[in-house]
Amino acid sequence: MVSVAYAAAEQAASPQNVASPLIMMGLMFAVFYFLLIRPQQKRAKQHRELVAALKPGDQVVSAGGIHGKVAAVEDDTITVEVAAGVKMKFNRSSIASKS
Repeated sequence: MVSVAYAAAEQAASPQNVASPLIMMGLMFAVFYFLLIRPQQKRAKQHRELVAALKPGDQVVSAGGIHGKVAAVEDDTITVEVAAGVKMKFNRSSIASKS
């Protein structure tokens, strides 16, 4: 019985057991960074560039699926003409893509 307790205490003090969980946590963070965080940052950057480059006459699709042509660009809003004489105002961030 004493030998089992002594062996367990000796194994717990081993430096390999301390470093192993830290290495695994580092690997998990690296996987999350390259599979989740980095691609999301890349998509956000592309969206910011898309919204900043909008100009009147561009064909756009809103986040709600409304297709139209940009009629006017203001600081935080964009006016989109969805039909002849029908204009709607959107926040810049709600523009999903150019078509």
